Amino acid sequence: MQVHAGSKMAERAGQRTVAIEDYLISSEPFYLPVGDEVETFEAAYGLKLPVMLKGPTGCGKTRFLEYMAWKIGCPLITIACHEDLTASDLVGRYLLRGEQTVWTEGPLSLAVKHGAICYLDEVVEARKDTTVVIHPLTDDRRILPQEKRGLLLEAHPDFLLVISYNPGYQSVTKDLKHSTRQRFVALEFDYPPAEREIAIIEKESGVGAELAGRLVRLGEMVRNLRQHGLEEGVSTRLLVYTAKLMAKGVEPHAACRHAVIEAMTDDPEMKEAISEVVSGIF
Repeated sequence: MQVHAGSKMAERAGQRTVAIEDYLISSEPFYLPVGDEVETFEAAYGLKLPVMLKGPTGCGKTRFLEYMAWKIGCPLITIACHEDLTASDLVGRYLLRGEQTVWTEGPLSLAVKHGAICYLDEVVEARKDTTVVIHPLTDDRRILPQEKRGLLLEAHPDFLLVISYNPGYQSVTKDLKHSTRQRFVALEFDYPPAEREIAIIEKESGVGAELAGRLVRLGEMVRNLRQHGLEEGVSTRLLVYTAKLMAKGVEPHAACRHAVIEAMTDDPEMKEAISEVVSGIF
């Protein structure tokens, strides 16, 4: 589980406890809208329609959700999905504490009970027998079965379920099931338009517009290499990392090598192709 806004976990009487207020995002995250995603999300939140964020890695899905949680004033609980994630990890489990057996709420139960946004990041990485637990939360029932306790949790009026995934990355065996995806309102994300991406790199790294413009041009050219075997285009996140290295005095070619070339591929020919693009721009 990833915790936003600096969650403070306190040890009280030997138990780890978390207050829902610890999941509030205290300061405004930087986010530049590129379409109607803000208005659409606000409408979905008002109607309590579950939301799916689609798009490539590093294009701003998580930052967008952090911004929306701050804007709405709703706690945000993020769960990084993986193949070992179980339903008990989401819902909760009984644990031994001393000589007692104590029920411990999972992050999904915490969000359901207290009215937070629960974000399942890269949901297709979780096992399919795990993700089915969210289905009763995505229709008009808005309930979460806690089978081990024999309880049905009714969702708090402020609860919202959000998932994300990268449609171009997963294999057929890890695609999102239609029975799951058709329960969500979908917002599709892509790399920002050039002028927005320049503004993002400037703001996030502190470099000037000229250098940010070169990095955006690098990003566009590297993304075109997807037609020649590159698995995925360079993310806005990696371009920001590159700019931050340059702002700290790292030479441009070296910054690009470490934050773009080596981060993106191990294929020698593809490395050489990206290196030639870097040399042409810097």
